[in-house]
Amino acid sequence: MEKTALTDIDQRSREIFRTIVETYLSSGEPAGSRNIAKLLPMSLSAASVRNVMSDLEMLGLLYAPHISAGRLPTDLGLRFFVDSLLQIGDIEQNDRAQIEAQVAASGKSQSIEDILSDASLMLSGLSQGAGVVLATKTDKRLKHIEFVRLDPTQALTVLVGEDGSVENRVLKLPMGLPASTLVEAANFLNARLKGRTLSELRFEIDTSRKAMESELDEVTTRLIEAGLANWGDSKSGHPQLIVRGQSNLLHDLTAIEDLDRIRLLFSDLETQKDVIDLLSRAEIADGVRIYIGSENQRFSFSASSMIAAPFKDSSQKIVGVLGVIGPTRLNYGRIVPVVDYTAKLISRMLETG
Repeated sequence: MEKTALTDIDQRSREIFRTIVETYLSSGEPAGSRNIAKLLPMSLSAASVRNVMSDLEMLGLLYAPHISAGRLPTDLGLRFFVDSLLQIGDIEQNDRAQIEAQVAASGKSQSIEDILSDASLMLSGLSQGAGVVLATKTDKRLKHIEFVRLDPTQALTVLVGEDGSVENRVLKLPMGLPASTLVEAANFLNARLKGRTLSELRFEIDTSRKAMESELDEVTTRLIEAGLANWGDSKSGHPQLIVRGQSNLLHDLTAIEDLDRIRLLFSDLETQKDVIDLLSRAEIADGVRIYIGSENQRFSFSASSMIAAPFKDSSQKIVGVLGVIGPTRLNYGRIVPVVDYTAKLISRMLETG
């Protein structure tokens, strides 16, 4: 469908199309010409509406499900509606108050992971869809490092963040390593932490390696370098996907095809890979991104939509994406500002935290 054909749609056809889409978003049911004629702000006969609906179908904006006389918007039609006809205003006051209260409450005593989990649950409740958050492993500021021997060849590296979070990694040890070496390595690192991030600490160690080697013996130096490198491997960089409210996707099912779609969507949420891939696309630009139905060809998202927005840390680096997954008849006008405002509040918290 060429864009020029869509821009040539006259005002009357746009109004009829808008009414059909808004009826679908409200009820999920096909819209017939008689019903649409009653809802239009102008006076048109059912026959005139039917002719326009036929033209819109030829343009690929509508289709007739089964043998129904009514019409539903196609994914192309929904994209045209979202891009050209949808009016998105400010966030509703009740939604704003609920988001602010939830984020403020979460931020008082919880880790970033818990805050993001609460945010996804809140988005699920506000949208009646599934709330999703994709969070990269943040390079948090550290408070303490400790090495705990597990057996003669393994130790647990424990990193405690200033936010109270704790992460663990298993580190391989050379045979016969004395316990004093683990203590010496931990003391050396803890003396240099002072609220640094792991990457900052690693850079300092790298640039002062010769001085470090003269201060410590070779085995301790190797242990420190291995312990830090262990936190920079590919595994620690994997993003974390948080999904809350999947049960909301089972609401308002109107046909067996809907149930089949939800089963496929659940499967994608469980395997996570393609959901993460789709969310990652929202990291390339500021603002809210909307993915509709079969536009998401990488996985089984037909008849489903995602609304997502990135959030940033104190250095204005994008560190995650949050959003909502639901049926294509999501209330875009309400959910877009909700997702946008939540992402901005999370960013503000990370900037000041």
